[in-house]
Amino acid sequence: MKHKLTAGLIVLLCLVNIQALQAQDSTRTITLKEAVDLSVTNSHLLKNNKAKISEATAAIQEAKERLLPDVNVSGTYMYLPTSPNIHLLSDTSGKGFGGPKVSQVAYGSLNVSLPLYTGGKLKYGIESAKYLQEAAKLDAADNKEAVIINTINAYSNLYKSLKAVTLVKENLEQSNQRVKDFTNLEQNGLIARNDLLKVKLQSSNIELTLLDAQSNYKIASVNMALMLGLPEQTLLVADSASLQQPGDVKSIEAYEQLALQSRNDISALALRKKSAELGIKSTKADYYPNIALTTGYIAADIPKFLTVTNAVTVGLGVKYSLSSLWKTKSKIEQADARIQQITASQDMLNDNIRLQINQAYQAYLLSRKKIEVYQQAVEQAAENYRITKNKYDNALATTTDLLDADVAQLQSKLNVSNATADAVVAYNKLLQTAGILNN
Repeated sequence: MKHKLTAGLIVLLCLVNIQALQAQDSTRTITLKEAVDLSVTNSHLLKNNKAKISEATAAIQEAKERLLPDVNVSGTYMYLPTSPNIHLLSDTSGKGFGGPKVSQVAYGSLNVSLPLYTGGKLKYGIESAKYLQEAAKLDAADNKEAVIINTINAYSNLYKSLKAVTLVKENLEQSNQRVKDFTNLEQNGLIARNDLLKVKLQSSNIELTLLDAQSNYKIASVNMALMLGLPEQTLLVADSASLQQPGDVKSIEAYEQLALQSRNDISALALRKKSAELGIKSTKADYYPNIALTTGYIAADIPKFLTVTNAVTVGLGVKYSLSSLWKTKSKIEQADARIQQITASQDMLNDNIRLQINQAYQAYLLSRKKIEVYQQAVEQAAENYRITKNKYDNALATTTDLLDADVAQLQSKLNVSNATADAVVAYNKLLQTAGILNN
C-alpha cells in the first residue's frame, strides 16, 4: 500500500512539473494592433480615467439635484419630570394657570423649500460641471494615446530583442563551425594555435552576447505581457509584418495645425478655462439674495393640555448675507487669478507642442536616414567580410581581420533591425504629438 501511495505521488509531481513547463514554454505571436487593443482594454491608467469620468458625471447630477426642493422632517418627544408653572399673559390675577399637570410633550414638523432665485449660482454650477466632465473625457483620450505609444514602444523593444537573439544565434552557429574548421587546421599544422584560441575566444564572447540577448528578450516579453494583461510566463513573439514603414509625411506646419485642432490636452484646458469663467459668475451670485418657495406642516401633542393638527404653512423665504458685500471681492480675485493661470498654461502648452512636433519630426527623419545608411552598411559589411575571407584564405589577412569583419557584419544587421523598429516608433510619436495617433 505504501509503495502504491509513493508511486501515485511521483506521478502527480510529474504531471505538475509538466504543466509548469508547458506554462513557461507557452508562446504567442501577436500583431501590433492586437497589442494595442489589449493594452487599451487592460490599462490601469485608463480604468482610473473611467472612474474619474464617472465621478464627473455624478458631479453633474449633484449640481442638477440642487434645483430640487429640500425636504426636512423633524420630530421631538420630551418627558417632563417636574410640573411646569404655566402662566397665561391674559391672566391678570398672577395666580397662574390651574389646568392639568403636563408631564410630556411631542411635536413634529415637515418643511419644504424650493429655490426660485439664487443669482444664477445653480445654473452656473451645472454648466461648470458639464465642462469638467468633458475635460475628464479628453484627459482619458489623451492618456489613451499615451498608452498606445507606450505599447508601440514596448512592441518595438520586443521585436528588437527577439531579432537580436535570432541574429546572434546565427552568428554563433557560424562561429562554432569556424572553431571546428580551425581545430582541424590546427591539428594538421596549417595554422598557429594562437589563431585557434582567437576563434574560440570570439565564439565564447558571442555565446555571452547571446545570453544577454535572451535575457533582454525575456524581460521585454514579461513587460509586454504585463502591459497587455497576459500571464507573465507567456513568451510573446512580435510579428515583423506589423512594423510597416509609413509613406510620405506632411510638413511641420501641417502637423502643428493638426495639433492645435486635435490635441486633447489643448481642448481640455480650454474647457477648464470656461469652467473657471463660470466660477467667477457663480461667485458674483453671492451679491444677490436667495429666494425660495416654502411650505410646511406642524403637529403637536401635549396630553391633557394641547393638540395641534392640520397646521399647514405656505410662503416665500428671502435670505441675503450682508457680509457678502465685503467678503465676495477676494473670492472673485481668486477666481480671476485661476483664469490667468490657465491662460498662461495654454500659452506654454502651445509653445511646448511646437517644440515637441519639431523634435518628433526631426527624430523621424533621422530614423529614416539611419535605415538607408545601415542598409548600405549591411551590403558593405557583407562585401568586406567576403574580401577579407578571400584574403585570409590566401594568407593576405590575419585571423583578427577576419573576426573583426565578422563582428562588423553582425553589428550592421542588428543596426538595420533596430533602426527599422525605431522608425515606426518615431512616426507614431509624431502622430501622438499632432493629436491624431488614436485615429
